[in-house]
Amino acid sequence: MATLDVQVVATDHAVWSGEAKSLTGRTIEGDIGILPGHTPVLALLAEGELVIEPVEGGTVKAHVKGGFFSVDSDKITVVADEADVSE
Repeated sequence: MATLDVQVVATDHAVWSGEAKSLTGRTIEGDIGILPGHTPVLALLAEGELVIEPVEGGTVKAHVKGGFFSVDSDKITVVADEADVSE
């Protein structure tokens, strides 16, 4: 099964990293869902919830304020101005 390598960081700390099946979030242009094999994307984050479905374990939710994320070759990097995570 293909997976995503996800790293979420805020300006002052690491928030979450690991392998995931999917990631959904809110950009300034609307909601987006990322699955393995997604085309490369660079997008600006809007304030809202980032939902990560890890390969193992339950859903991870993070409230983010601003920033950006990039997707390339099943690697997702999220750089948020502020982020708080709850599992």
